Parts: sequence; structure tokens; C-alpha cells
Amino acid sequence: MEALYAFCVGLLTASGVFLVLRSRTFPVVVGLTLLAYAVNLFLFASGRLTVAGVPVVGQSATYADPLPQALVLTAIVIGFAMTAFVVILALRARADLGSDHVDGREEQSNGELN
Repeated sequence: MEALYAFCVGLLTASGVFLVLRSRTFPVVVGLTLLAYAVNLFLFASGRLTVAGVPVVGQSATYADPLPQALVLTAIVIGFAMTAFVVILALRARADLGSDHVDGREEQSNGELN
């Protein structure tokens, strides 16, 4: 099960890096979102989750560590805010520059870049 979990985190990371390196803004935004999901899963896995652990210390022999859960919850909120910011920034750049390329170059009608 750990190998499958690690494979999923690695796949999300590789897909995110691949999309971040694209030249259009929408794939870059999706790539950043995938990287954020990969980091969230990594943080969640780093907490050594226990099955049937209670959240209150002293109620049972095993307890759930609340720190990874709090970190992931905070990362989800920050990731959502940053995604909204990057989407608005991309829309503004598209309106100002007339192109959705990351480096701001315009595309000609024959597919070549200026």
C-alpha cells in the first residue's frame, strides 16, 4: 500500500512539473495545482497515520497526530487562494498582452512565435 501511495505522489509530482513547463497559462495553473496536491499528500503521509486512533491524548493507547492534518488543511486553503490569484493574474495578462503564453510572446497565424 505504501508503494502505491508513493507512486501516486510521484505521478502527481511528475505530471505537475511537466505541466508547469508548458508555454500556455492554463496548463501552468493546472500543473501548480497538481504540485500542491502532491505536497498535501506527502505532508499527510509524513504523519504516520494510525488506524482507529483517538484524537485526544489519554483516551487510548494509540492516538492520532493532529499536526499533519492541520498542515494539510492549511495547505489546502493557501493552495486554493493561490490558484485563484494565479487564474486572475493569467486572465489579466491575457487581456493586457493579447496572448496566453507564459513569456508574453504572441503567436502568428502560421503557428510561429514572434
